[in-house]
Amino acid sequence: MNSNSNSLLNILEKGLEAGKSRPKKVIIVGAGMAGLVAGDLLKRAGHNVTILEAQHRVGGRIYTVRSGLAPGLRAEMGAMRIPQSHDLTMAYIKRFRLKTEPFILANPNAYIYLQGKRVRRKEFDPKKFEFDVHPHELGKQPEDLLKATFKPLYERVLEQGETAWDGIIEEYDHFSLRGFLRHSGWSEGAIEMLGILWNVESRMNSSFVSYLHHEYSNTFSHMVYLVDGSDALPNAFLPILGKNIRFGASMEAIENTAKDVTVTYDTAAGRFQETGDYLIVTIPFSLLRHIEVTPSFSPRKRRAIRQLNYDSSSKIFFQCSSRFWENDDGIHGGGSVTDLAIRNVYYPQHGQETGRGALLASYTWGRDAACFASLPKDYLIRQAIENLGEIHPQIDRTFEVAVYHHWGNDPYAGGVGALLEPGTMSHFNNIVIPDGRVYFAGDHCSKFETRWIQGAIESAIHAAMGVHEAR
Repeated sequence: MNSNSNSLLNILEKGLEAGKSRPKKVIIVGAGMAGLVAGDLLKRAGHNVTILEAQHRVGGRIYTVRSGLAPGLRAEMGAMRIPQSHDLTMAYIKRFRLKTEPFILANPNAYIYLQGKRVRRKEFDPKKFEFDVHPHELGKQPEDLLKATFKPLYERVLEQGETAWDGIIEEYDHFSLRGFLRHSGWSEGAIEMLGILWNVESRMNSSFVSYLHHEYSNTFSHMVYLVDGSDALPNAFLPILGKNIRFGASMEAIENTAKDVTVTYDTAAGRFQETGDYLIVTIPFSLLRHIEVTPSFSPRKRRAIRQLNYDSSSKIFFQCSSRFWENDDGIHGGGSVTDLAIRNVYYPQHGQETGRGALLASYTWGRDAACFASLPKDYLIRQAIENLGEIHPQIDRTFEVAVYHHWGNDPYAGGVGALLEPGTMSHFNNIVIPDGRVYFAGDHCSKFETRWIQGAIESAIHAAMGVHEAR
């Protein structure tokens, strides 16, 4: 844990520093984790907080679906796992006394379905598949190749500490992940193998430095899930902030003056306005682009809003009459990977007491998700059943119902989250810097934790501090 993380954790536990602020009226747009955390901190510090939320629930991209499934089952359409290394997220879980269980990410009994062949993960041998690799790559697992390639940069961070990332950004921010691997001498076959087995094929053109940081931080090790569902976390804020939230309030315009800021918003009952001393906007930039702002944000802020890239993602859950993957295949948790249209399959651990299971039958990103979104829902479900049948033939006789969500088509999300492109990190300050009385938060405002709850919380603390200390 670095010093910055320690200071943010201290703020979560003890609150914003007293005596640094007069009471202010603060408007927050969005009741996802960033909006809830900012609201919690500012309310605890004595500020008057109003949260405008377009939907009829809190959580944003923490979205747990129970409707349409048998009692005791759920589908985590958004966040479904939390790294224990994410100290800010774990601090809130501890504060609200939420129950967790280990999330099994990798399971040797799960399958790899590739080039028409199905093998257990523990039996995967790259030499038995057709990859156009260099002689020195032959037979090597992608994690071994990656470890060797990243070793000099890992050692640099170990020697220099967190300050090393500034230099790494300066030197390598222009690289995509694919570009860096090619620069490092990887063959197309090795890149293909990594892309499929590590679920990054659709994100090969994203920021190399962002990917490197996630690998260095070992983000995907030692993960947990919330026993009562991921929505237990945002819902835990309702006793604190419920009276401060206006649901069904969709922001339409911002007036950002020298003395105050006014938000115009629509509800089913009509158009209204809310004026405050400061505004914290937590909605994705993909949605903020469509909001009228008077006077306009600065050119560099407009550029950041316009250019920030958002990824697409979709999930299809199948309710099954039996947990055949456990009973027949001995797979308890973890996931299978494929080169089929469904891409990734996960085996949720909850619901064993029901006898049924909510199987994550397809988890896609980027181009794969966009292709799925273009299909009629009935056809999409049939294709997912057909694809899954290549791995689990039992699906034909156990399938009951399907639930589906595509984040690219979600009018309240505009994508599953920011996916940084090469060059973004060098100009990241343009994303987070306030503009007049308007501050910004959300996981897209976290340099290294985009698309994670941790990033939303981190950005919310910084925004709340800025408003709290503003004169």
